[in-house]
Amino acid sequence: MTVFGQQNTAKEAFLEKWTNSKEYLIQVAEAMPEENFKYQPTEREMDFGSQLLHIQSNMLWLGNTYFTDLSFDKKSSSINPEGKSAIIEALKASFDKVYEFVSETTDEDLKETVKFFAGPKSRLQILNLLQDHVSHHRGQLIVYLNLNNIKPPSYSGW
Repeated sequence: MTVFGQQNTAKEAFLEKWTNSKEYLIQVAEAMPEENFKYQPTEREMDFGSQLLHIQSNMLWLGNTYFTDLSFDKKSSSINPEGKSAIIEALKASFDKVYEFVSETTDEDLKETVKFFAGPKSRLQILNLLQDHVSHHRGQLIVYLNLNNIKPPSYSGW
């Protein structure tokens, strides 16, 4: 088990950041009242709840596809929880699954090159993509909170 603080490997650093990312995104999700989960600032943007489900499904796709031997079909594996509490529970479960998958990945596995739609990538690059994707959409969600005059939770990076 990793003791959080100083990390000695990329995997340890990711797992600590992933745990904090989960906690922060859940705080962001909890800050938005349920009646505003359908809020979208423009027609071309996803609504708040859909943003959360997009993050959740991307985590499952990348986690299963690149950190397990399981086959994963994004379309048949999608879940569509409705309501604030169900969406938050699905997010928590997906974060936990990715944590589990990465925990079981060796440092050597992270060096391995995998096929990715944007060209060959190392599994370490996929870890970075997992976190970048969450951060990107979480930033959008923070704007949604601000547009609804809701103070976002204080940021914690590590």
